[in-house]
Order: sequence, then C-alpha cells, then structure tokens
Amino acid sequence: MQEDRPKIIIITGPTASGKSSLAVNLALYFGGEIINSDSMQVYRGMDVGTAKLSIEEKKGVAHHMIDVVDPDEDFNAALYRSMAEPMVKDIIRRKKLCFVVGGTGLYIKVLLGGLLKCPPVNPRFRDELIHECEEKGSPFLHEKLKVLDPVSALKIHPNDRARVIRAMEVVHLANRAFSSLILQHDFKDRPFQSLKICIYMDRNLLYKRINERCVSMIKSGLFEETQILLKKGYSSELRSMNAMGYRHAVKYIKDEWGLEETILQLQKDTRRYAKRQLTWFRADPEMIWAKPEDMDFINREIEKFI
Repeated sequence: MQEDRPKIIIITGPTASGKSSLAVNLALYFGGEIINSDSMQVYRGMDVGTAKLSIEEKKGVAHHMIDVVDPDEDFNAALYRSMAEPMVKDIIRRKKLCFVVGGTGLYIKVLLGGLLKCPPVNPRFRDELIHECEEKGSPFLHEKLKVLDPVSALKIHPNDRARVIRAMEVVHLANRAFSSLILQHDFKDRPFQSLKICIYMDRNLLYKRINERCVSMIKSGLFEETQILLKKGYSSELRSMNAMGYRHAVKYIKDEWGLEETILQLQKDTRRYAKRQLTWFRADPEMIWAKPEDMDFINREIEKFI
C-alpha cells in the first residue's frame, strides 16, 4: 500500500532559484541528508560551472550523488537511479529524512517512477549517426530531429551530441517520437512516497539572479576551471563539456567570442534553460509551489507529510 512506502522530500526549481541553500536549511531543521538530482553536479572537477555548494555552504549536511563520475564517463538517468536509489534507502534506514535536491526533472521522475523502456541500441544505425555527426556536426542532426520530433528537439541543445543521437535512434527504431514515449510512460514503479516542492519567484527577479550568477561564475573562475579540464585531456566535444557554462567558456578560450559576448550568450541560454525547467515542473500536478522565503509554509507542508 502507498502508506507503507518510505517518504522522501523533493526540492526542485529553476536554476538560480536558491533551492540548494534552502534545502541545506531544511535538512538542518529536520535532521536530514541530501541526494543531488542535478545532472551536472555528478561530474568531478566541474564545480564553478555547476554551482556546487562549498564545504561552508553545506553547513555539515551530508550530500550524496555529487562528484561520482569523471567528465568523460557516460552518465544518464538509468545510472542515476541505480546509484541514487540505494543511497535514499540507506538514509531512510538510518532514520534520517531524505531530501532529493536539484533541477533535472528527468532524474527526479526516474527515481520516483521507474525507467522508460526504450528500444535497444542498434550498433549499425548508431555508427551511421555518429559518422554523420562527425562529418556534418551535431547541429545538422538536430535540424533533422526538429522535423521528426520537434518536442524533443526543443529540450535538447544542438551541441548535445549524445542526446541528439539517442533521440534520432529512438525515432528510427520505435517508429515514433521519443517525446511521445515519455508522455505515455505511466511511471508505475514507485518505491517512495514523495512530497514535491518547486521553488519559484517573479520572472524578472529570477532572470536578474541568473544574470548575476553568470557574471559571478566567470569571476569565480569558470574560464580557469574549463582550461584545466581541457589541459587534462577532456575534449570540448564531450557531452559534459557541452553543458551550460562550459561550452560558453570554450568559445571564449578559443577566441571565438569576446568576454562581453560570452557573458551575454551565457545569460541568454541560462534564462532559456530556466524557462524549459519551469515548463517541465508545471506539467506535474503533484508539485507544490513555494517562494524561497516562505519557510513557514514549506516547514508546515513537510511536517504534515512526515
């Protein structure tokens, strides 16, 4: 029965909304630990560009699923669930309250509801896509995806080679759009009861925070961090290196963009990303919306739930 399942708290929201620091305060108040659900904070050596909390900012609260893979290692929602689920159960076994915190909606959905069953990889067709991608570039394949599956294309960055290829693969093998498979998946495998809280704020304030964070990241060493990763041999073509911030830093390092253009593009792309995140969260009827300063309301909701 639903009442028998262990309970976890989801704290999510768009980038720069303050969910990480809010979650730390909640974990301190309720005696909890945090499981990261940000798809970029799993990578080692990518700290500034992913806005990881410092040791001081964590305030002694245990954080899990951070720095678990190198930037050149494959990582996806299936791997996330296989690693995070045992950690959640261990926290609960130790009588701690588990907070799952981050803005990657797919990771949260997979943790709570199970994996999407996709067609198996076809090595020959994948090799053809990889060859086409190497010859003509990932944006070329992305244009094809726009025609075949416009919903998925909207969610995938043109330079995210791995996700573009996989979406094209699913369209070919399943003879239907990847996005339609996601919509029809009922996510019945639910090992946990969850309270989902999404942090929101006035759009102008959010965009102001995003713009300020982008400048702060560059001042805090985003370019230097990216340079170190490149010197270690991590290719700028890696999926991790094409993520928000790092692909912009690469453009600056390669003298393709000046400083002002880099900042403006990073701010614009981050605002667009936040908009996509909010679209995803609004589609979830179970989501409870709260402003970051509404601590009394959030505390009451958590207390009622647990």
